[in-house]
Amino acid sequence: MSSIAPLGSGSDMTYEEAEGLLRPLDPSGETVELAGFVDDSIVDGPGLRFAIFAQGCPHRCPGCHNPTTWSRGDGRVMTVSQVVDRVSRCPAQMGVTLSGGDPFFQSRPFALLANALRKAGREVACYTGWTLDQLMESHDPYVLALLWMLDVLIDGPFVLALKSLDLKFKGSSNQRTLDARESMRQGRAVPMPAGRWN
Repeated sequence: MSSIAPLGSGSDMTYEEAEGLLRPLDPSGETVELAGFVDDSIVDGPGLRFAIFAQGCPHRCPGCHNPTTWSRGDGRVMTVSQVVDRVSRCPAQMGVTLSGGDPFFQSRPFALLANALRKAGREVACYTGWTLDQLMESHDPYVLALLWMLDVLIDGPFVLALKSLDLKFKGSSNQRTLDARESMRQGRAVPMPAGRWN
C-alpha cells in the first residue's frame, strides 16, 4: 500500500487545533478535484445520502469499482464553496459520504469541505484506502484535520479476496466502520456502535 506521509506522532492534534488550522482558509479559493456526485445514494451509508467522489487514488486496489477515479487531472475542479452550495440544494439528504478515489489524497480541501458540511448539520462519512493507524501517524496536518471533521470513517483498502456481499456499506472484511471523532479522542480505532452503520 502507498505511504501517505512519513510516520510520526501527528495524532496529538486536538479538535480545536484542527479547527484553527482550517479557519484562515477561504472556501471560495480552495479547489478540489472531483470525479462526480450522486445526489440520492442509498449504497454509501444509511438512509438517503449525498455522495461526493474524489478524483485521484494511489491505492489502485484490484477489483476497485471506480478505477476511472484513480488518475489526477481527469476530474472536474470546483471550489469548496461550490461543492457546499451543490450539497445545499439537496436538503433531504442529511448524510454526506466522501468517496472516490481517496479523499485523503486531497486532504486540505476535503477537511475544509467536511467542516463546512458538519456545521451545516450534515453527518459526514468518508471512505479511504489507508488505515486509521496510517492516517493518525501522518505528518500532514490536513490529514489529521480531516479525521477530526468526520463522523464516520470506513478505513482500509478493498481486498478482492476478502470481498463479501453480506457486509454493510463496505466491500471487504478487512475494512472497518469507525467512529472518527471518538477514535481521534482516544488515539485508537473505535468502532461505530451497533445500529445504522453495521
